[in-house]
Amino acid sequence: MEKTVRKNRWGIAVSAVAIHLSIGSAYAYSVFKHPLEEKLGWSGTQVAFAFTIAIFFLGMSAAVFGRFVEKLGPRKSAFAAAVLFAAGLAGAGWAVDVGSLALFYATYGVVSGIGLGIGYLAPVSTLMAWFPDRKGLATGLAVMGFGAGALICSPVAVKLIDLVGLSQTYLVLAGVYFLLIVCGSVYLEKPPAGWTPGGSKTTAASSKAAHSRGFEPAPLTPGQAVRTKRFWLLWAMMFVNISAGITLISVASPMAQEKVGLTAVSAAAMVGVMGLFNGGGRIGWGTLSDYIGRGNVFLVFFAAQVVLFLLMPSITNPVLFQAFIFIILTFYGGGFASLSAFVSDLFGMKHLSEINGYLLTAWSFAGAAGPMAAAAIRDSTQSYDAVFYSFAGPIAAALVLSLMMKREIRRMRSAESAAPDNQRQTAVQQA
Repeated sequence: MEKTVRKNRWGIAVSAVAIHLSIGSAYAYSVFKHPLEEKLGWSGTQVAFAFTIAIFFLGMSAAVFGRFVEKLGPRKSAFAAAVLFAAGLAGAGWAVDVGSLALFYATYGVVSGIGLGIGYLAPVSTLMAWFPDRKGLATGLAVMGFGAGALICSPVAVKLIDLVGLSQTYLVLAGVYFLLIVCGSVYLEKPPAGWTPGGSKTTAASSKAAHSRGFEPAPLTPGQAVRTKRFWLLWAMMFVNISAGITLISVASPMAQEKVGLTAVSAAAMVGVMGLFNGGGRIGWGTLSDYIGRGNVFLVFFAAQVVLFLLMPSITNPVLFQAFIFIILTFYGGGFASLSAFVSDLFGMKHLSEINGYLLTAWSFAGAAGPMAAAAIRDSTQSYDAVFYSFAGPIAAALVLSLMMKREIRRMRSAESAAPDNQRQTAVQQA
């Protein structure tokens, strides 16, 4: 019998987007770069390192606190994220007031970074539980806000800096985002046991269709998951996909000015449009993964990126160059949208937040390794062309890994279908 539910699952989706739009403001960090340098005399490297710290702690806190998110539930976890993220921003304003770089690293980098990690996880498994028939769409909706958050924050932050000053801007944003995340958290709630989105018949049909595209494995614990080959294949695939995308984000403006002669204003506009494609790719690719499968989506990502990265050095047309950048940014966003649904396909829903958190450590390392490698290559060769050629190799390797993942998925499905019910978890774990 279908359970009566007072909450609408699309309302849950709106709540999840509100939370991710708030924490996704972290991608607007570049608008603070010059004001911080000019006001405090910090170097560009010193200012950029704060963002690297924040992304590192995002991934590491997601791994450490994934169990915490599962235990406390989405509402309390989102509230904790609101407190930490807002405290980090407010602390950044204090650090600017006193001119302390170390305090800025500790508050913006560490405290808000931990809030980012918890806030990123809190709505995802909840939204997937409300959309068991469309998991890719659900995760795409949840993380779309993170990709598009900079679109809203960037122009607002620029105006605030002009109106109230740099330190006060951090305080205003801290208050606004605290309220938005708390408001989003109030409506968050997992559906009751036995709830189905459209009745038992519809759900059975949806489950059958979903199984034809993927599978619903016996749930593995995080300890079991990290001992499987498919976990590390997925980690490596995410690492390469994130490295490629976040590297382009980190150098987009100067690269476009140097390579195809965009003005500073045009390059800044391009960076804003990149946020649209980053966010749009999360919904588009996440939804498509429900129909063609998560493994096939990653195959498309890497096959296309190998071609694009090899072609980019020879592109001199500004429109074509920007089009290539935008396409790659959809892959970057689409990887995040597909990740949680892929985790569910591979390891089950029971421990999704914790396993997802472990996999997000790929973001921590890619966020540091990709931009640092690109900067070193650019400095040593005085050309962004070498950056594209250098990244094409790891992307080609990731294409091979995605083919290996397809084989692992086939083995897993075979092992699960052949084993009796009481032996399925062991068979799947060993696949």
